[in-house]
Amino acid sequence: MRITKLGEEILRQVAEPVKPEEINDEFRAFLDEMFEAMIEADGVGLAGPQAGISKRVFVVIADDDVRRVFINPQIISTSSELCDYEEGCLSVPGVYENIQRPAKVTVQAFNEKGRPFTLEADGLLARIIQHENDHLDGHLFIDRGDPEFAKKTEEQFARRVENAAKKAAAKKAKEAKIAAKKAARANKNN
Repeated sequence: MRITKLGEEILRQVAEPVKPEEINDEFRAFLDEMFEAMIEADGVGLAGPQAGISKRVFVVIADDDVRRVFINPQIISTSSELCDYEEGCLSVPGVYENIQRPAKVTVQAFNEKGRPFTLEADGLLARIIQHENDHLDGHLFIDRGDPEFAKKTEEQFARRVENAAKKAAAKKAKEAKIAAKKAARANKNN
C-alpha cells in the first residue's frame, strides 16, 4: 500500500462516510493492509485518505500497543486543557512542528465489526485521534501551526512533485531513445 503525500488532492478532500454494508471481510482485509503500511512506515496512525480511499476511517496503535479501528468517528467532546507536542505525519515525511491540541477527547465510532463504541482518550492516543480525524476533513497538522511554515512546506512538496515528474519524464525519454536506437540497429542488420 502506498501512502499518499502532501500535494495529492485526496488529502484535501472531505472523506465520505463508510456505509454499514461496506464493513465486510474485504474492508477488514483493507484495514489490515492499513495497519501493515502504518507499521512499516513507523507510524502510529493512518487515515483512509492517506491509504488512497476517501472514506471516514482510520487505524491507530498508540503507546499501549492496542490496534484500534475508528470507522465514521465523531469527536463529541474535548478538554479545555491544551497541550503541545511535536507532530509529524506519514503524508508529510521529514516535517515536524509543535502543535497545540486538547489534552483529552471523547470519540464515538464503529469498530471493524461495525459495532459502535465510545472512547475517552488522553495523552498520545488523544493526539493521534485528533490528528487522524483531521485527515478525514481534509486537514493536515501543518494547517494547525504557523501559517508561514505551512506555506513553505506546501511549496517544498510541490517542488518535490515537480522534480519527480521531470525525472520520470527524462527517464522515459531516455528509455524511448535507447529503444529507438535498438530498433534502428535491428532494422539495419535485417
